[in-house]
Amino acid sequence: MGPSKITPLPARSAANAPAPQAHGIARNPGMKLDLGFMESMRSVNRSALERRVASLTKRRSIKADNQAAWLLRAVACMDLTTLNSNDTDERVRRLCAKAVNPLRRDIVEGLGIT
Repeated sequence: MGPSKITPLPARSAANAPAPQAHGIARNPGMKLDLGFMESMRSVNRSALERRVASLTKRRSIKADNQAAWLLRAVACMDLTTLNSNDTDERVRRLCAKAVNPLRRDIVEGLGIT
């Protein structure tokens, strides 16, 4: 057997150093977590919060046409962002297409919405 070829691993870089470019797009290095904003927030009025939560359960439920409208609004508000640094171009394209048309055409036609 001849001499084995050993390929050394690349040197490690700092966590916030920009990653090498893949497909011409540099990875976002991110930033350090700063909890100063959260610590500066005033505390929550717990009794007011509990009263508000209790009142929500006593409200009438949404019925019929209004229920469909609220469900459509919920679909429109869905978060379709990607936070993975390893998402493929195809996955991003699918998310964008879903954001533009969140419901299938047959569902839209069945509900009679435009």
